[in-house]
Amino acid sequence: MAIKKIPYYVLAISCVAIGLYPAIYFIIDRKFGLLASKSDLLLADTLWNTFFYTHIILGGIALLIGWIQFNKKFRTKNLKIHKSIGKIYVLCCLISGIAGFYIALHATGGISPKLGFLAMAIVWFFTTLFAFIAIKNGDVIKHQKLMIYSYAACFSAVTLRIWLPVLTIYLGGFLSAYKIVAWLSWVPNIIVAYFIIKYQFKNQQPITI
Repeated sequence: MAIKKIPYYVLAISCVAIGLYPAIYFIIDRKFGLLASKSDLLLADTLWNTFFYTHIILGGIALLIGWIQFNKKFRTKNLKIHKSIGKIYVLCCLISGIAGFYIALHATGGISPKLGFLAMAIVWFFTTLFAFIAIKNGDVIKHQKLMIYSYAACFSAVTLRIWLPVLTIYLGGFLSAYKIVAWLSWVPNIIVAYFIIKYQFKNQQPITI
């Protein structure tokens, strides 16, 4: 395994692992993790449950398949498959983003987590939507850049599960950690995406199809 490929394999493994994570809610008692902080009244709400499961299932699928799209060799040799996966990813992101916006309104911990997750849902939805519009208009470079931002937002599912237990232990409580993680799970991802784009496309000329 080439050293330079290690980050890609780490990305792939973490995305697959967290992409499959929603299956746990169908196997064991669902009131664990983030749901342990929810009231019984909210957990019994049909509309909230519909949006919650829509968000985690479709978001999980997006995370599970999205990393494949960044493999240049695969993308070049399998353009049809790349397009098919891309359509599934976009659909999953847009629907999951809308569902995520709704459940963010009921985020535990007050205004800070609500605003953090609402902002993340908006960023995820619109970067994905504009990336789709860009490729429909034949602007490949703009599409690629926006998809990096889109997947950076999608990857918050992974970073949230890294930061939350660490901060919960460090701060001595779930709620204190959750208020920070609502922002920490995705804002640094977007910043990293910015520098990735700046590095990868610094000498890239516009490409249209």
